[in-house]
Amino acid sequence: MKTFYRILHYVLKTYILLIVVFSCGSRNSSNHSSGYRFTTVSYYADKFDGKKTVSGETYKHYKMTGAHRSLSFGTRVEIINIDNGKSVVITVNDRGPLKPSREFDLSQGAFKKIASLNEGIIKIKYKILK
Repeated sequence: MKTFYRILHYVLKTYILLIVVFSCGSRNSSNHSSGYRFTTVSYYADKFDGKKTVSGETYKHYKMTGAHRSLSFGTRVEIINIDNGKSVVITVNDRGPLKPSREFDLSQGAFKKIASLNEGIIKIKYKILK
């Protein structure tokens, strides 16, 4: 009976360890070798053109800017479209996006550099530059 409990204890410890290891992954996991993280992005609607951003800047469609929930204003981020390899560098100047599954909302100008506006939402990898 003692052996049975030792085996059960070992199996439970192993099971718990596996749960911890596999649950630590995230939708926005980073690729440790390259420093990139993965997510989806969209772009600002037309109605925001000319409106103030949280940083106080006026949003313009043509600027290479974006919104992020917590990065400091002025942070530069390289965004790469996973499907076609096109890239753009944006400057964070607003807060958002509202969708929890996305890390950024891009200006239309930045989005157009890496995809067609018709796509709406794209998969990207990104790296914080400064």
